[in-house]
Parts: sequence; C-alpha cells; structure tokens
Amino acid sequence: MICSAFPKPRISIPNDRVSRSSTTAILNPRLKFNKAPLITKKCYLKRPEVIVVETRMVTTVTDGATVMLTSGASGRINALLSLRALRSVLRLISAFFLILLLPFRGRKRCAVVGASPESPEKGGGREEKAVATTGKVVRVPAAMVPMKSAAAVVDKDVAARRALAIKRVEEDNGGGDTARDYSLFVTSRSDTIFTQSWTPIMVQVRGLVVLLHGLNEHSGRYDAFAKKLNANGFKVYGMDWIGHGGSDGLHAYVHSLDDAVSDMKSFLSKVLTDNPGLPCFCFGHSTGGAIILKSLLDPKVKQRVAGIVLTSPAIGVQPSHPIFAVLAPVFSFLFPRFQLRAANKRGIAVSRDPEALVAKYSDPLVFTGAIRVRTGYEILRITAYLQQNLSRLTVPFLVLHGSDDSVTDPEATMKLYKEASSSDKNIVLYEGLLHDLLFEREKEEIMENVVSWLKSRV
Repeated sequence: MICSAFPKPRISIPNDRVSRSSTTAILNPRLKFNKAPLITKKCYLKRPEVIVVETRMVTTVTDGATVMLTSGASGRINALLSLRALRSVLRLISAFFLILLLPFRGRKRCAVVGASPESPEKGGGREEKAVATTGKVVRVPAAMVPMKSAAAVVDKDVAARRALAIKRVEEDNGGGDTARDYSLFVTSRSDTIFTQSWTPIMVQVRGLVVLLHGLNEHSGRYDAFAKKLNANGFKVYGMDWIGHGGSDGLHAYVHSLDDAVSDMKSFLSKVLTDNPGLPCFCFGHSTGGAIILKSLLDPKVKQRVAGIVLTSPAIGVQPSHPIFAVLAPVFSFLFPRFQLRAANKRGIAVSRDPEALVAKYSDPLVFTGAIRVRTGYEILRITAYLQQNLSRLTVPFLVLHGSDDSVTDPEATMKLYKEASSSDKNIVLYEGLLHDLLFEREKEEIMENVVSWLKSRV
C-alpha cells in the first residue's frame, strides 16, 4: 500500500476510477471503521472534514493535505524497483556471463608431493610408479606449481621464426646480382622488428622501395619481386610488421595496427637516413597497403615519399557474417588472442596457381590458423578509418586489384581512385585475377607494370 501526500484542494473532483465505484459519504468526524466490510485497515484522523469510502480507494481530505491509499498498479511498479528484484536481475546477468565463459574454463591442476624424484615418464616403468604412490599425497593449488608462462612460449616461437628468417637470408646471399642482408631494430615499445634488404650489385641504385607484406605472411615471400626491382636499379627494404615473420609478438596477433603504422614510419625514417638523396617509394600488399596509406596521411611522412604502389589494398573488407562486425569490439576486449574459426571465409583461394598456394601454405613463417579476434577487429578499424579519409591522400600512386578478389573489395579500391586528391593516380583492374597478384600466373606482367611506373618517376 502506497501513501502519497498532495496540497489541500479547494474542490474535490473524482477521477474516472472513483466515479465508476459506489461511494458513501460519512460526515461524522468521530466515526471509527471497526465494522466496515470493505476496509481492511483503520484510519484515524483528528480533524477530518470529509471521509469517502469506496471499494478500491480511501480518500481523506483534511485541513493540511489529501492522502491517497491505493493497492493498484503503483504497488506492482514499486515491487519491480525493489532491491530484491534488482538482485534477481544481477543474478541473471551473472549466470549469462558464466554460460559464455563455460567453453573457456580451465581444469584445476594439482601437484603430488612426496612422490619419487624420478618421473615414470623417464623410463622407470611400473616400479617407479609404485614407489611414487606409496608416499603421502598432498594436493597443492595450481598457483604454487611452477609452469611455463604464455610469454615464454611466445618467446620460444619468436626465436624459432627469427632463426628461420635469418637462415634464409644467409643462404640466399651466396652470390648473383643481389646482396641480401638483414637487420633488427627496437621500437619505442621495446619490440624487436626483423627487417631485410636487397641491394643490386651490377646495377647502379637509382631509387628505394620500402616493402610491406600482407596479413599472416612475411617480407621474405617477395624475394623474386625484390630481385626484379634490383635488376632495374631499385634497392629494396622489407619489414616484418609486429606479430609476423621474424619480428616479436604472438604469431599473427596484432594488438593495434597503429603500432604497425608507427613502426612503418620509424623504419622509413631509418631507410631515408641511410640513403640520402635517393627517391623513396613504398609498396604494400593487402593489410600492408592499408598500413602504408594510413602512414602517408601524416603530412611529415608524405613529403618524404615520391609515390606508392598498392596491390589488393585492404580498404574495404567484409566479415564472413555481419554479426562479427557488431560483436568484434566486445570480443576483442574480452578474448583478444582467441582464434575465431567461424570468422574465416571458407573455400576462398588467393591465387589460381596451385604451386604458389602450396608454397605459401607450407611455409612455416606463414600463419595458416584462424584469424585472432583482436587482429580482425583492428583490420575493420583501419579500413573504416581509411574510407573516411581517402580524400586526404595527395601522393602519386598506382593501385592494382583483381576483379575476382574475395578477400579485399575491388570496389573500395575504385573508391580510393575516385576520391583521392592526388593529381598523379593510376588504377589497373585485372579481370578474373584473385587476391595475391604477385603470385598469380600473370605475375611477370604485373611486375613489369609496377617497374615501368616506378622507372617513369625516378
């Protein structure tokens, strides 16, 4: 029952609810309600003027205020806002999140204290196992048991990838028309980035090309393309961006593509410092192209670059299902390193050359697992940013895309060509070609188009 006080009205006007009920006016100021059949609670007022009794409501008009007593819908609203109801809602929300986390639960680990110092796994067989079970068994919480940390596992994987990348550079530096070398530089975040270079030996260097690979691959895959540029007088530098190739980080995990953009700017500055007076161009494939585009939106960077070449740039990408674009911000925060297989587009080829596909997916430095949640979200973020800032691009560029590319959108590339403010811009769409243009059967023709464009601007 709820009581609400209102200022004393001069005229009493019944509402619809009261008018539909039968009422009785009692003018006796000392009347008691002991025997009233329809009233379950007694009300005593010292100086009442009018008391109205009805089947659902009791209204008392006094000198100071009007009091309304009701047990209708307002009581149910009050119950919904009660502390008990709020606790129920909180329990329901907690249960919902527990159900979501159920697939990621871990098993409790226990250590056995008092067992034989030699493990049965070392070849002790049944005898050692029997000795181990004769001692007193004490279960120790998992937090007290030494275990390999996730960082140690990542560091071991990085060391293996880096050793393989260095080995390939050293094995390929045995002669010929190209001198291949590698170097490491440390970023402002204390991450170590693997880079390599291809320098022409028989041809005079006339320009520089800074190369950035795509998602899940590494700069070493573009060895043939780099040597083609060497033969035409261009020295090539390649960088494995964070989480890829021989660089630090969990394989194919990118916490923020802004870190890759920052590393690209630092690497470009280092290349220009080491090679003063030479025109510098940038080449980027897929997500590498998106990183280069965002880097060159910085006025301090674009004035140092003579032009860029992009193949299948990640300006527009579509998730396998629209719901992933909605859930990506939440899941990238809760489970950033989780590999979401459902987000991968199944059955999508990146090249029509079977040999190129075998070479790519058998390469240990190429990540072939499902995309990590945070990495996918970062790609969606950078593509959204680029599409809103395409008109800010003013450097000369050549962009190439296959019409049947299902990884990045050729229409977004066309949008780049139309909206960019560059006075020197060129686009080539290859009918029927897929995502990895430099690994298609027509790769020689595509390389020639890139080299011709670069040579005409040196």
